[in-house]
Amino acid sequence: MINSLPDDTRQAMEADAFRQLLAHLDANKDVQNIDLMILADFCRNCLSKWLVAAGERQGVSIDYDTAREYVYGMPYSQWKSLYQADATPEQLNALDARQQQRSRTDS
Repeated sequence: MINSLPDDTRQAMEADAFRQLLAHLDANKDVQNIDLMILADFCRNCLSKWLVAAGERQGVSIDYDTAREYVYGMPYSQWKSLYQADATPEQLNALDARQQQRSRTDS
């Protein structure tokens, strides 16, 4: 159904969903990037990198810091000082296990 929609309609829907995702992450700043990486293998920084890459595919040059400020809703250094907690040993172990599992699956 969605793939059969006109490109502009589908792209508008995708853009709206992306903006809702950013708003959801903004409303849930307590969700740490490491938790996102453990559970879903992506985080706010990944979204920023994907935004830079999407810009490149469209012929638009966006630097990483600009993309990160868009995703975080503020300069990353400010977000980090206000909301980022130090990773716990449990989080680091879980992330390492996730990455090992992924490397086994990717092989």
